[in-house]
Amino acid sequence: MPKLGLGVYRNDDCKPACLAALKDGYRHIDSARMYRNEKQVGEAVRESGIKREDIFITSKIASPDHGYEKCLAVVDESLLNFEFDYIDLYLIHDPLAGTEKRVATYRALLEAKKEGKIRTVGVSNYSVKHLEEIKEAGLETPAINQIELHPFCQQRPIVEYCAKNNIIVQAYCPLVRGKFDNPMLQAVSKKHSKDVAQVLVRWSLQKGLVPLPKSSQPSRVVSNADVYDFELDNGDMEAIDALDQGKAGAISWNPVDAA
Repeated sequence: MPKLGLGVYRNDDCKPACLAALKDGYRHIDSARMYRNEKQVGEAVRESGIKREDIFITSKIASPDHGYEKCLAVVDESLLNFEFDYIDLYLIHDPLAGTEKRVATYRALLEAKKEGKIRTVGVSNYSVKHLEEIKEAGLETPAINQIELHPFCQQRPIVEYCAKNNIIVQAYCPLVRGKFDNPMLQAVSKKHSKDVAQVLVRWSLQKGLVPLPKSSQPSRVVSNADVYDFELDNGDMEAIDALDQGKAGAISWNPVDAA
């Protein structure tokens, strides 16, 4: 899985951003049923001229579609939307359906993996409690947990659990939805002659995360990935780490506390 991906949340016309990303070297696009743009992502992949097997595509199933049989049908619908033979990663989008449906949905995704329809199974917005629930059910550990994660909401207990259990953490909202006015971030940006978005992506990468920066503007998509010609030093990392506000720093739905 590429260490940097393009997020396409709330992008009803995501094909231009996807094509710009793929042209610039991105090989990872994060979609979801809820985003209603699987079809556009599939079109962009085909129009890019890049081999399908060289691009990592994610989709997700949200709680209204949870349940074993319903999940199997949804995976098939996603395949039709993308016009793909397989999907690289399929995530449970949220934990809001309750324990019984969460576990049933996870079992269905494992079945879809067994059938070759998806390559990797993971979860999103899962707390330690939800991850433990999978273990208690005797099911294989999810490969991925995608959560809101940026300097102001670092989700440290979840990240620590994932590290101990070899679960890769993907970070959504890594750009804090464009809230770049923090003086510390601006100072680090100026120090490295980079913009704040690039500093935020670089911070995520150096933390061992897989950031999924989102932009509908092709120029910003390209700029957000221009992060490999500088490195944040220990002082930079410590200063940015200190911005953590815990759950109070969340800027999205962040439903990790679902029952």
